Amino acid sequence: MAKKLFVGGLPWATTSDDLKQLFASHGTVATATVITDKMTGRSRGFGFVEFESDAEADAATNALNNSQFGGRTLVVKEARPLEDRPKRSFGGDRGGYGGGNGGGYGGGRRDQY
Repeated sequence: MAKKLFVGGLPWATTSDDLKQLFASHGTVATATVITDKMTGRSRGFGFVEFESDAEADAATNALNNSQFGGRTLVVKEARPLEDRPKRSFGGDRGGYGGGNGGGYGGGRRDQY
């Protein structure tokens, strides 16, 4: 069974190939992906690595978590499924972004000044 790992703290210049090479010494890497920003195409500093077996993934986690790579400290842990993460709420319980007196500067409409 395959196991997917979250890898945080990646140097900004890390590519998916770099990530795969880093983890390949600990087992058979099925996939390695560095997550990039949709608008700029730049790395977001984290990625995911999927191993063929759970034992290999566990060995990689133990070996590479809190290790140094490219001058940064890596965080390696088992990836959580998307549905297990808590929902984000922007603006508390006011219904979204801003809320209150119309948001912005001073809370009033611009044409009132």
